[in-house]
Parts: sequence; C-alpha cells; structure tokens
Amino acid sequence: MSKLISEDETFQIRGAIFEVYREMGCGFLEAVYQECLAKEMQQKQIPFVAQKELMLQYKGELLEQKYKPDFICFDRIIVELKAVKELSAEHRSQIHNYLKATGLEVGLLVNFGHFPKVEIERIVN
Repeated sequence: MSKLISEDETFQIRGAIFEVYREMGCGFLEAVYQECLAKEMQQKQIPFVAQKELMLQYKGELLEQKYKPDFICFDRIIVELKAVKELSAEHRSQIHNYLKATGLEVGLLVNFGHFPKVEIERIVN
C-alpha cells in the first residue's frame, strides 16, 4: 500500500479542524474559524503561516496581484477555509489553481458551514 503525500501532516491538521468544529459548531463567519484554527494549530504545535502573500506569475512575468492562502502548514500544505452551505466546483477549482500557482502538492479544502459535520476535501496537484 502506498503512502499518501504528507499523510501524517494532513492527519494532524485534520485533528485541529475537527477540534475547532467540535468547539464552535456551524454558523460563524470564515474569519472566526480562521482565528480559532490558528489558536488550535498553535496549541498542537502545527507549524503554519496565515495569510502569507505569495507572488503569482503569468507566462514567467510577476503579477501585481498576490495570493493569500488562509494557511500554509508545514511549508507545503495549503489549507483553504470556507463557511458555506456546500462546497462547489468553483471552490475546488480555486484550490487547484492555488496549488498550481504555488507549486505545492497538497491542499485541504475545509468547509465549516456544513451541518452536522465539517467537510474536509484533500486535493492533490
């Protein structure tokens, strides 16, 4: 059986996400969940950077527009948060584009707006 890319790290992140959902439940704005998840990852000693500005390129030329992922964990995993009724194809496309633009391989698309449990989709570039 082959091991998933960054399996141990995504397992740790998922644990932090589940803890935030257990504590806060459904119904808050994305910014609330982002702040709670930052606190939980700090407590669990998961290395992360929140809202780090990343440069984008178009045909090898740097763009003025920057991309700010909600979190980059372990220097290689994008964590993108949503607080919507259900995830859509646009949300999945967004994280695929972020992975492509950054050269990172793994992303977690997280929806705290889903009831009765948080949704987490693992997306690989």
